[in-house]
Amino acid sequence: MSFSTFIAPADNNGVGVAFTDREYPSEFLPNDSFDLSCESEEEFAHNIAALRSFVDCDQLAFCEQVHGTNVEQVDLSGIDDEHGCHHTGEADAMVATTPGVALVIRVADCIPVLLADTQAQVIGAVHAGRVGLLAGVLQQGIAEMTANGAKNIHAWVGPHICAGCYEVPREMAEDAWAVLRASKAQSWQGTPAIDLGAGAESILTSHGVTVTRLDPCTRCNPQFFSHRRDQGHPGRQAGIIWLKT
Repeated sequence: MSFSTFIAPADNNGVGVAFTDREYPSEFLPNDSFDLSCESEEEFAHNIAALRSFVDCDQLAFCEQVHGTNVEQVDLSGIDDEHGCHHTGEADAMVATTPGVALVIRVADCIPVLLADTQAQVIGAVHAGRVGLLAGVLQQGIAEMTANGAKNIHAWVGPHICAGCYEVPREMAEDAWAVLRASKAQSWQGTPAIDLGAGAESILTSHGVTVTRLDPCTRCNPQFFSHRRDQGHPGRQAGIIWLKT
C-alpha cells in the first residue's frame, strides 16, 4: 500500500483525506519508494503522476514550507511547474474551496494536519513542526478557514515524530512548554522532550475543532521517512486533502 490512511470522498461528504507512507502503490509501476521530496526530479515526477491518479485530482497544490505561519488561499492563479503542480509562495498552510484541487503538505517528522468543514466545503492543510506550531500556524489556518465560511471543522493529525523520540535540549524544551503546556514530555531516555501531537491536539480542541489522530511515529516506524532517523537526505511523505468534483 502507499497510504497509511485513505478516506475516500464518498465516505466523507465529498472530502478526501490521505496520508502517504514510503511504500510504492502496487497499482502502479514499481519504483524505489513513494518519495515526494524533490531530491530526484525523475522520481518525483513518477510519484506525482501516481499520486494524481490515485486521488483522482488533476490539480495538486504545494506551498514552499518555511516553518512560518503564513496561510495561502489556493485559487490556481499561482505558478504551475513542469509536472503540472500548482505552487504557492512561502507558506506553511493552505486553504481551498475549489473542487478538484488537492492540497499537499510534505513532511519527514513534522505533523501534517488536514482540516475540513465538509458541509461548508472548505478544506485546509497545515505543516506543523515545532517552530510553526509554537508560532501559531494552526491558529492561522483555522482563522483562514473560518473567514471562508467554515464553522464545524474536523482535523486529521497525521504521522509525525512521537514525544518519546523527540528529545531536545532542556532550554528548547522549556521554551516550548512555556508557550504550549500540553507539549511537555519526556523522551524514552527520561530526558526533556516535546510532544507535538498533544500540543497540536490541545490547540485544535481549544478552537472547537474535532480531532482524529492517525499518527504513528515516523521515527519508530520504518514505514515512514524520518528526518531524525534517516539523517542526511530523508525523503518526504505527505498529507493530502481534496474536494471531489
